[in-house]
Amino acid sequence: MILFPVLLKLWQPDQYMVSWTVLGVAVGLAVLGEVLDLVLGAAGARHTGGTTRGAVLALAGSIIGGLMGIALPVPLVGPLLGACLGAFVGALVGNLWAGRKLFQSLAAGRGAAIGQFWGTMLKLAIGAIIAVMLAIAAFV
Repeated sequence: MILFPVLLKLWQPDQYMVSWTVLGVAVGLAVLGEVLDLVLGAAGARHTGGTTRGAVLALAGSIIGGLMGIALPVPLVGPLLGACLGAFVGALVGNLWAGRKLFQSLAAGRGAAIGQFWGTMLKLAIGAIIAVMLAIAAFV
């Protein structure tokens, strides 16, 4: 979403109306969205009493699950389901590996899945804000 306006600004700096400041803010928001998307799953696992190992595996599981979710036939929901399921499984395995009981590990997995869901929702909201901001800056 941001690469095309930046390339357009580099190609024709006088013709394209979006300023470098607006593009910089858009890049900053995009980085914030990515960080929230990655971190909230691990934070959810830790918040519900999970171990550090479970949080790290929740992070890895969300990345792997999100990539595997692309193969599902539902375009937007597939990667979200894959990332949430991957975070759940990663936190569950990590906490069991660290010696936690099954119900403690399930609670950490649930927290990781919920955190991953809300991280993705925040990332989508930030993406919508970026799209509206770039549209307004281009036409006003």
